[in-house]
Amino acid sequence: MSTIALFEQKQVRRAWNKDEEKWCFAIVDVIAALTGSPNPQIYWRVMKKRLRDEGNQTVTNCNALKMAAADSLAAAARASQP
Repeated sequence: MSTIALFEQKQVRRAWNKDEEKWCFAIVDVIAALTGSPNPQIYWRVMKKRLRDEGNQTVTNCNALKMAAADSLAAAARASQP
């Protein structure tokens, strides 16, 4: 099940993981809501590159899940659990 949640009037896509019984949230939507970045995809890409360059890794596993896109079509989105 994929739905839209609101966080401070910003849309954040989420999907229910039945196996783990937890919500997974679209990373770029969370970045957009928290940073106000006009281009959260680039923000996420640059942040991941900086972490790798510093010898670090992202703090969570991000999986590609099908979620509703802005045009109402299902598209793969990187998602993580809180």
